[in-house]
Amino acid sequence: MAIGLGIDTGGTYTDSVILDMDSKTILSKAKALTTRNDLAIGISESIGKHDRDLLKKISLVSLSSTLATNSVVEGKGCRAGLICIGRGYEGPVAADAYAQIAGSHDLKGNEKIPLDEEGARKALESMRGKVDSVAVTGYLSIRNPGHEDRVADLARKILDVPVVRGHDLSSGLGFNERTTTALMNARLIPVIADLIRSVKQSLAQYGIGAPLMIVKGDGTVLNEETAAERPVETVLSGPASSLTGAKALTGLKDAVMIDIGGTTTDIGVLRDGFPRLEKEGALIAGKRTRVLAAAVSTYGIGGDSRIIVNGTAIGLTPVRVIPICIAASKWPHVKERLKAISEREPNRAGETVEEESILQETEFFTPARPVTTETMQETDRKLLKLIADSPLTLEEAGEAIGVLPYSFNAARLEKLGLVTRIGVTPTDILRAEGSYDGYDGEASDLAVRYLAKKARLGKEEFISQVKDAIETKIAVSLVKDLMLEDGGYEELGPAAEELIRKAISGKDGKDFSVFLKLNKPIIGIGAPVGAWLPKVAEIFNTQLILPENSSVGNAVGAVSGSVSKTVRVHIQPREGSIGADPASEVFLDGRKYSFPTFSEALAFADAEGRKHAEELARESGASNVYVESDVEKKTFGTSSDPDGRILLEADVILRATGKPDLLEEAGNPA
Repeated sequence: MAIGLGIDTGGTYTDSVILDMDSKTILSKAKALTTRNDLAIGISESIGKHDRDLLKKISLVSLSSTLATNSVVEGKGCRAGLICIGRGYEGPVAADAYAQIAGSHDLKGNEKIPLDEEGARKALESMRGKVDSVAVTGYLSIRNPGHEDRVADLARKILDVPVVRGHDLSSGLGFNERTTTALMNARLIPVIADLIRSVKQSLAQYGIGAPLMIVKGDGTVLNEETAAERPVETVLSGPASSLTGAKALTGLKDAVMIDIGGTTTDIGVLRDGFPRLEKEGALIAGKRTRVLAAAVSTYGIGGDSRIIVNGTAIGLTPVRVIPICIAASKWPHVKERLKAISEREPNRAGETVEEESILQETEFFTPARPVTTETMQETDRKLLKLIADSPLTLEEAGEAIGVLPYSFNAARLEKLGLVTRIGVTPTDILRAEGSYDGYDGEASDLAVRYLAKKARLGKEEFISQVKDAIETKIAVSLVKDLMLEDGGYEELGPAAEELIRKAISGKDGKDFSVFLKLNKPIIGIGAPVGAWLPKVAEIFNTQLILPENSSVGNAVGAVSGSVSKTVRVHIQPREGSIGADPASEVFLDGRKYSFPTFSEALAFADAEGRKHAEELARESGASNVYVESDVEKKTFGTSSDPDGRILLEADVILRATGKPDLLEEAGNPA
């Protein structure tokens, strides 16, 4: 029996499961709070909740992590240098040191301008001591990477730092996107290396010596060595694991997946057993890349979303806060303060106050990380000292130092990541309702009753309105996601928005009604899906499937993924050769091969591409590899016979897939 350990570090929780990989039976599952300042702490705590004897039988470990995505979004990572050959970079990611040098090739792979090797040498010398890694990209390097290779060799000799070549990460055209991908990758190398090192230390604690795999953005996995070299491919691995987990837990190949976590709601689609993919490459924090990733839309609504009452109006915000019930379990002062607050009459500020400026009496603040070089007003420094031992409301902090609560710039401290807010969340709504029984329910009830009083509602009516707002937001997000993709739109117009609102609310127009129906079932992933998705499925007249272990679906997905590598081999007619079967050139792995006919070129591309794809899959940790191939041809002409049309170009796509290598003798760590 092969036993795997799947780990998923989400925005709020780190889940882990032990899975019988033959029968797909979950043998054990556990959760721990994610420790954002050091993910390994939460990972160790989650792993430690499993039976030790079972842990020693693990033959494979697979990790899905938010670290790469968060690092890109937050602009974190090491100092990365960038050298561009033949063209300047105009992308959105800034390099710590940058140089553009001469040299270029054409679409046939022929050198047009010789490489300025001396310029490269001088540029690299100027980067000494200023960068921790280097990205090297050349214009049309996918046709001939010779210039990239030569500059990369120089960089290793002169700087002795990791070097990333653009053509290694993407075979697609698009210089700026390829350079963005390479630069992101260079920045992430030490970040992922530290994570892998920490996770392996955690595994060693529990006697686990199994191979470690990392989930990629398309839901497949790669081994730790490849992940360390190509960490950018692990961006968006969490949402991809949700889709893989949805398929593994239900066996369905066609469905809409909705994953409700603590911080966000992710929406994705399974089609014929595979995740819907971003055709142009993943868009990460507004930056277009050449990373192959699942097309998962993320919306700012989750179990830990901040609920506010502005004047008397109820509002949902995308800000992540610590739920009252969790905070009260950790800090007794939180409940004691809420007891005192519950006896007063609420303040009701005007409804024009901005969300981040609203002072809610039921919200507390606790430190998130130490202050480094940030500048701030003196009252904010005093606030950070006051909350060092226990969370306080801004009112309490103001009383302690003799200032008004609005004197603190808490929203700025929150954006800087120096404090975390504690407040009422959807989790507290469920706790106060009684449909969830975790942590301190009395604290949730006190806070919810107070906000209800502030909104001039009874507790039950307040809970009902909040639940309706959450369900509506999820439903609207789902329809927008599907409609935008189906129509190929960037955004929906006001008429479409109004139709969506009418369909979801059930409110008729003057002379018409609107109904929407999903043609696929909804699979719910995440702990709170049973609370929020039944109404959503009812709105769209479709089946809702809530797997028994949906609360750890991401971790199941992490350990259920296959290793997969895709190789694209390009073929184009030799210059001056025209026809349906012209003399052709094949571009494979940085080399060019010539053939007297397209037919021979195609046979070579398929055979050698298969070998190359299989080799890459095995290097990434796969065994029992099989390869599928597909051919995309572009032709010109009026002939109804495809073989009689003039060939413009062709691509052979080889996809090699296999299951991850397992530890042969689990319990005897290598």
